[in-house]
Amino acid sequence: MAFKSWRFNLVFFLLILFGSGILARLIDLQIVKGSFYKALAQGQQSVLSQTAPKRGDIYFKNGETLAATKEEPFLRVCVQDIENIEETAAAISQIIGEEKEEVFNTISGAEGFYKTIKENLSKEEIEAIESLEIKGVEIAWQNKRLYPNLNTGSQIAGFLNKDGEGQYGLEEYFNSSLTGQEKFENKKVNPWGFLFSGSGDSSSQENGLYLTVDYNIQFEAEKILKEGVEKYGAKAGEIIAAEPTTGKIIAMAQYPNFDPNKYGEEEMENFSNKSVQTTFEPGSIFKPITIAVALNEGRITPETVFHDSLGYRQIGGYKVYNFSQKIWGERKMYESLQYSINVGVMDAEDLVGNNIFYDYFANKFKFNEKTGVELAGEISSQNRELKKSLDNNIQVSFATASFGQGVEMTPLQIVRAFCGLANGGQMPEKMTIIEKKVAGGKEEQNDGQKFRQVISKKTSEELAKMMVNVVENGYGHLARIPGYYIAGKTGTAQMSYASLGQDKAGYSTTDTWQSFMGFAPAYSPRFVILVKLDNPANTLTSEYSAVPMFHDLARYILNYWQIAPDYDPDLATTSQKIY
Repeated sequence: MAFKSWRFNLVFFLLILFGSGILARLIDLQIVKGSFYKALAQGQQSVLSQTAPKRGDIYFKNGETLAATKEEPFLRVCVQDIENIEETAAAISQIIGEEKEEVFNTISGAEGFYKTIKENLSKEEIEAIESLEIKGVEIAWQNKRLYPNLNTGSQIAGFLNKDGEGQYGLEEYFNSSLTGQEKFENKKVNPWGFLFSGSGDSSSQENGLYLTVDYNIQFEAEKILKEGVEKYGAKAGEIIAAEPTTGKIIAMAQYPNFDPNKYGEEEMENFSNKSVQTTFEPGSIFKPITIAVALNEGRITPETVFHDSLGYRQIGGYKVYNFSQKIWGERKMYESLQYSINVGVMDAEDLVGNNIFYDYFANKFKFNEKTGVELAGEISSQNRELKKSLDNNIQVSFATASFGQGVEMTPLQIVRAFCGLANGGQMPEKMTIIEKKVAGGKEEQNDGQKFRQVISKKTSEELAKMMVNVVENGYGHLARIPGYYIAGKTGTAQMSYASLGQDKAGYSTTDTWQSFMGFAPAYSPRFVILVKLDNPANTLTSEYSAVPMFHDLARYILNYWQIAPDYDPDLATTSQKIY
């Protein structure tokens, strides 16, 4: 009995000793060093994952989508999990319609963990692949940039290239803010190091743009422009519509345009936005600016008489002619716009003087500066030849500049100038295409607009009357809309050989820019419209090309915005007597 008691006591002592050791170890692990081991375990069970945010969407003024990022399914395989590559390739190929050998080679030659097999899966393909239940074969999702309205507003939008970088238009200009900031989040891993769940907030930052462009007006402008380019045999064309009181662009159309969804299949020359990325010589649509300067300086009135006995002005060794060299005789200044008489406008500039004219041109109307619009690649001509002519007292350059030849500007630059003419003489400091933007989920309204007084309100009113006369009784007659006073001016400018890509000086006698610039209602303007056609082959002057196109878009906006008429058309004669 004593021997058994001794063995029992020994075993009991050893158990107590062993238990005490375990307890001491537990105390050391869980209490003394508990925080250390907890942190170590968490570090081994989670990884810090970098998450790219969803690119911000772009919307027209009333909410229609110009550009959006959507999640789209694609088929991928986890190469290391594929048990039988040949059987897997055979099963997949039957569903996606590709050769078995091609799928086999894709999987077997893959480097890395995942390999994409096919993008843009149909609903039927997704269901069929999921029904296979093959280990290592899965449907994943990726963000893809889509432009649901196809060609509409394409030069405004630009596109996202294969590397996810914005190219042209808004996509390039706002690339950084649309992309947003990458996020970091903790994700748990299994004992073998593979991700199996996420933790924390994985939602993307909210970014986006809301435009001043009205989808309906943009669509109508593009429709009218396409029809006009084709009807008149033009190489290309642009239409810009803007609010003179705000500087907001409500339409910016260009033809030819392109489908941003398929930019790789499109002509690269159509990507640039010619409204801000190319210059042209405006021709006679510039005449109202020269007349406005002369009116504002008190050098003329609408009734000032000028004499044209030759059909041209002799300036040094140059003869500067009227269109078609027509002789107009004794006329009044308002008729220099009504019938687009070069001699009358040259006289007005001569009365003002080159220094004052250039000051208005460069410093007040800012034709040598960008408009500041939020679009990639905006340019501005410096018109160095005109400045050189000022410094060297070369009068002929100012004579031709008075009617818009020998000076260059972008279409949007002259639209900004006409906003000033129409808006009581107050020109927007910048043109804008952004109503508001959202960055990091915070809404930022457009900062508002600043204006500069380029001419007096009185001058603006006198000029509007003269431009109404152009539509009621002059070459702009096809812009008439019963019940409304429309202010406008035609323009047919000779294209320089340089603009035609020819390496020689001078101007073509057959190639022209044909344009019409106008605003309505004339005495309380709601919109300004520029219609510009590049080298129309089927008409000689803008009177029968750009003018009717302006008419159609102006009538659409007047009806769409339900703008009240100026007078009862049933009580009016076919044209209104202005002077």
